[in-house]
Amino acid sequence: MTEPIEDRTDQTSATAPTAKQAYRAFTPTMALQIAAPHTWPAAILPCLVAFAAAAVTAESVSVTLAFALLAISILMQASVNTFNDYYDYVKGTDDANADVAVDDAVLVYNNVNPKSALKLAVGFLVAAFALGAYVIWQAGWTPLALGVVGAVFVVAYSAGKTPISYLPLGEVVSGVVMGGLILVASYQALTLTMPPTVVPWALPTVIGIGLIMMTNNTCDIERDVEANRRTLPATLGRAKARTLYHALLWAWMALIVLNVAVFFTNGLPVLVFAGLACMPLLKPLLANPLAGNTRQAAMGQICTVNVALGAFYAAAILASGGMQLAL
Repeated sequence: MTEPIEDRTDQTSATAPTAKQAYRAFTPTMALQIAAPHTWPAAILPCLVAFAAAAVTAESVSVTLAFALLAISILMQASVNTFNDYYDYVKGTDDANADVAVDDAVLVYNNVNPKSALKLAVGFLVAAFALGAYVIWQAGWTPLALGVVGAVFVVAYSAGKTPISYLPLGEVVSGVVMGGLILVASYQALTLTMPPTVVPWALPTVIGIGLIMMTNNTCDIERDVEANRRTLPATLGRAKARTLYHALLWAWMALIVLNVAVFFTNGLPVLVFAGLACMPLLKPLLANPLAGNTRQAAMGQICTVNVALGAFYAAAILASGGMQLAL
């Protein structure tokens, strides 16, 4: 049975659904779109780096446990994306006038009950914690404690009267939770240890994933100011935000080189190929004005650079030593 749609006065585009229409079914395709698979590198790469570091520093690594940790991280990322889309929609922040692809704004361009998205976001979290039972069985309670911290930030990022996404903290929180906490928790679960060196190992992924959020927020400065979102780029202004953005890009690459040189020295030759492969990808990103009309291009560029640098970082770590795998 269908329900009448809530009155949405902020949807002004002819391509967006109009008021008082019957809701469409929330399909599996829409569920996948709102989970935003193109952002999953933010969950996959920290796990990949953690697995690489564990493989060369531990006696053996469980492949089954590694895949369970990867699935949990992807489910957490999907939950973040879905919560964010839901709360942006109900608060009127997202609308059809924004420069977003149709498949990247499911609630805006499809006349579906937004509560379906909220239930899906909660479902992703529940599934992540269900898989976490296996991780606890294998690795103890420490990964659960770290997972609870991550889950709190997942909800706090979008929910509440003043969510984290409305403050100049979004880049830091997304980078630390996705790039840092996931890597540290995964390494601890795989090795049952948490050496201090895992913190510098995580810094490149913290910056890389934080830059995904900063890319989006810098492109959306005008929309965020209008919506009273005090993001870091909105606070700095586009010129200063781009200066900081470029500095972080170079710091990201420098930290990868420094980590490999200090901790995984035998992997340094891999970084030669990383430079040859990644510089052509970095040039258009450095030239991008990070404005509203270049948002889609910029997001594609930063995600591609994340994949390339993250994969080469993990490959350099793996190249530095042997590894023993187990089920």
